[in-house]
Amino acid sequence: MKSDLLLITPPFTQLNTPYPATAYIKGFLNTKGISSTQADLGIEVILALFSKKGLSPLTPKGGIEHLSENANRIISLWDEYLKTIDSVIAFLQGKNPTLALQICQEDYLPEASRFAQLEELDWAFGAMGMQDKAKHLATLYLEDISDFIVECVDPNFGFSRYAERLGRSANSFDELYAALNQEPTYIDKILINILKSRIEEVEPKLFLVSVPFPGNLYAAFRCAQYVKRNYPHIKISMGGGFPNTELRSLSDKRVFEFFDYITLDDGELPIELLCNAIIKGGEFNLYKRTFLLENGEVAYRNDALKSDYKQADVGTPDYSDLQLDNYISVIEIVNPMHRMWSDGRWNKLTMAHGCYWGKCTFCDISLDYIKVYEPVAAKLIVDRIEDLAEKTGQNGFHFVDEAAPPALMREVALEILRRKISVTWWTNIRFEKSFTADLCLLLKASGCIAVSGGLEVASDRLLKLIDKGVTVEQVAKVTRNFTEAGIMVHAYLMYGYPTQTVQETVDSLEMVRQLFEAGVLQSGFWHQFAMTAHSPVGLYPEKFGVVKETEEIGTFANNDINYTDKTGIDHNKFSFGLKKSLFNFMHGICFDYKLQDWFDFKIPKTTIPSNFIDKALIDADNFNVKPTAKIVWLGGKPTSETFVKSKKGNTWEMMTLNFHSKKETFSVQTSKKEGEWLVSMLDKIAVSNEKTLTFQELKTDFENSIEHFELFWYSKPIHTLREFGLLVL
Repeated sequence: MKSDLLLITPPFTQLNTPYPATAYIKGFLNTKGISSTQADLGIEVILALFSKKGLSPLTPKGGIEHLSENANRIISLWDEYLKTIDSVIAFLQGKNPTLALQICQEDYLPEASRFAQLEELDWAFGAMGMQDKAKHLATLYLEDISDFIVECVDPNFGFSRYAERLGRSANSFDELYAALNQEPTYIDKILINILKSRIEEVEPKLFLVSVPFPGNLYAAFRCAQYVKRNYPHIKISMGGGFPNTELRSLSDKRVFEFFDYITLDDGELPIELLCNAIIKGGEFNLYKRTFLLENGEVAYRNDALKSDYKQADVGTPDYSDLQLDNYISVIEIVNPMHRMWSDGRWNKLTMAHGCYWGKCTFCDISLDYIKVYEPVAAKLIVDRIEDLAEKTGQNGFHFVDEAAPPALMREVALEILRRKISVTWWTNIRFEKSFTADLCLLLKASGCIAVSGGLEVASDRLLKLIDKGVTVEQVAKVTRNFTEAGIMVHAYLMYGYPTQTVQETVDSLEMVRQLFEAGVLQSGFWHQFAMTAHSPVGLYPEKFGVVKETEEIGTFANNDINYTDKTGIDHNKFSFGLKKSLFNFMHGICFDYKLQDWFDFKIPKTTIPSNFIDKALIDADNFNVKPTAKIVWLGGKPTSETFVKSKKGNTWEMMTLNFHSKKETFSVQTSKKEGEWLVSMLDKIAVSNEKTLTFQELKTDFENSIEHFELFWYSKPIHTLREFGLLVL
């Protein structure tokens, strides 16, 4: 299919779902009537490599002395790998589910070093079922082949990244440039063959390369190099997360031997301006946030006066052209959130551009992708959900927000429920107090299954220094609200933040231990702090007790900054113990271990009381309802029966209301007058209604005909209904 533009994501990102950048741009181009074709070359290269045809040319000879024992074992079993590879890939694509029966018998797949960890992990699949266990075994099998490829074929290979070392902290272009001037590797040749067929099929005038991560950079340059050499009439542009964060001070002109343009931040307007000139052939002298070569020197142009597009005007992401049925679901490690990243197909959407908080001092808050906050209207978000579900055949959504705003999440959930559509979704959040128990129940009812948020350093002093805007106690309550609603919670954890003491690291681990023991966290991951050029810590290191190793700005990539922490603490040594303890906590074991048991060096005792989190969870919340709070009923219409109740000669007309929830039937009893009001009011506050009523409106309506609303609101019938979906939002 011929198009004006070819958009690609170079190898490698996720195996189970496409990275969404090209789909976002294609959706925008659709609104402008500009034809485009997109391709995820990562999954296409993986499928070409991990096949009988792709592995056969690598057929090795055994007994080579310099190879590891593991590589020689794989060589001796090579025929078994060739025999099984196509069937395993089809199984991981969901096309061959019955293979799980053979895989789980553990005499079907050849096994090398990755399977050594199996005895340790086997118990973790007790309740997960045969398909999941088979996926995990098949993933280990692929990783064994990957280990062989790294050792014997291409040392830069990695499933979700390629030659990442060449892109990470590459202040100089020299090493990458040297690699690009070497002979293409076996994997490069596969990539170039696929790209060649795409170019000849599409015949684009403009070739756009999205580079989200350092692990995509080398392949992006290989693709650009091939196109520049063989199709010099095609203009080539790079955009995406990597240039947005790393290439903002680019000055090495050799980069433009490969690319004609590099655009920064939101790509819609910069790309539209390139299209207008290259495709329509108009006079071209205005650019938006674009690097190019002018008079033999690198120039940065940002002279177009037109403003960036509003989120309402960028269109719905378009996943057409991508091989959605060919992605493979893997289960690498038994971490619930990481499993969601790598298993299953997710349509990616955004609730809001940027971050509504935008203050965290470790974050790139000086860059547009964080600092320019713009939410999308809830109705438009759900329009996009319905559109994507219909076009892709998938109703799973991952909202890739920096931090989804609670008020907007509430409106999106209400709109999903009003439209009576079935979706599964998850997103990133801040653990803020707006996430009440009732809001979490609403999110769950709309299809939310998981949230991830930054607890970062579980220390109130450091959370204040980070300007996170939360406390550990608050995080505990919010995670409890999500957990009790049935929504999985993943916490991003950080160690090595500037001025963090050894005591604070130990205390942070104790906080995390207590959160898992209390059952309010289900998943987590420790990251070591990295100082970036565009964060407050990177911009003003003296305020945070760190010193940059150099003030020199590189000619190529500039983001990660080497620094010295004035405390002199070696935070690296905590890495293994923190991660090992977390692995065990996630599986509900080893809570009784002393913290010292996780480390092979002396650590101080924790100063955190052993009941800190339990006490935080017991402390009562304020149950006063704001007059402006929205009241919503998630349940159905009740049936009613009236009866007469008598006591000591007095009689009252009473009413029983019978309700059916998904799981059970329950009843409440009220006076007839209160019951009749309640039946009519439940109809008015049903979630299917467009208009919601406030608590004050409810109270006023009640008191028009009945007295003492507070007595009724805090009575047993309302308490029962609150348990079954009467929400205060």
